[in-house]
Formats: sequence, C-alpha cells, structure tokens
Amino acid sequence: MKIVLIGYMASGKSFVGKKLAAVLGIPFKDLDAEIENQEGKSIPKIFSEKGEIYFRKVENEALKQIISKAEDFVLATGGGTPCYGNSMDLILSQKDVLSIYLKTPLDVLVARLLSEKENRPVVAHLDTEEKLNDFIRKHLFERSYYYNQAALIIDNGNESVNDTVEKIILKLF
Repeated sequence: MKIVLIGYMASGKSFVGKKLAAVLGIPFKDLDAEIENQEGKSIPKIFSEKGEIYFRKVENEALKQIISKAEDFVLATGGGTPCYGNSMDLILSQKDVLSIYLKTPLDVLVARLLSEKENRPVVAHLDTEEKLNDFIRKHLFERSYYYNQAALIIDNGNESVNDTVEKIILKLF
C-alpha cells in the first residue's frame, strides 16, 4: 500500500508518517528530504537561491518518481505539494495510492509555526502572530479545494501522534 499524507505546514505529516509507517511495517519517505538529497541543499536554500517556481517543478518531478515505484511506503508531502502543477491529479490517479489529508485546526497550526517559522521559507517573513494567523487562514481557504480531494480526511488537533495514527489505522482496516 502506498499512502500519501497531505496537509498544511506543521500538520504533523512527518511525525504521523514515521509512526504510521512503523506500525504498518513499511518504509517512510519525506518528499522534502528527497528533494534536499537530490538538490544537495536545504529547502530554505533552494527557495532563496532559485525561487518557489523552480522548487515546485523539482517537487513535482520528485513526487512522480516516488509514487511510480512499485514498493509500499508512507510519504509525507510538503504543505503546498498537492496545490501546484498536476500533483494532486497525479496522487489521485494512481490506483495503488491512498491519499490522507491531516486536517489541523488553525490555532494549532499558528502555535506550531510560530515556534519554527525561521525554518519555513513560506512564513519566515511574517513577524507577528496576527500576520501568521491571517496568512495561514488565507492559505487554508485557497488550498482546501486540493486538500479535501483526499480519499481520507483525518482531523488532528492537539491529540498525540499515536492517537492520530490510531484514527488512520481504524479507517484503513
């Protein structure tokens, strides 16, 4: 089984993905880590040196390569992955791919991103909690069209990673 986790930045895709993969006994892959390995530099550095358009092209190609493989895995995507190019269509068109949207409340996303925004090039420039809140709210509105196309929608707020994984497992089996 190929599972692709989508959702906004800081929704827990990597944490949940690692735990879910361990429970299912299949490999975990992180799209951002794959891109960093391929490009030889960090995501923030790619953004600053080559810009978002370049990054999105590389991201789409990396996604194609990963989901075309025959092996089972859990893949954590970037927050914007399904919203650019044909990425969501690509995820949805694969018969052996299950997409899961980790739907996280706005207040939880703001709290998480406030403490780690320097590592997130898309929000690093936002200097107040109010600006961050407005930015995320707007983004969630714009991206909800893509996120809500996922085969499964899992609400995850302040519960533990284990609780979120348990919700997914109960939906799978």
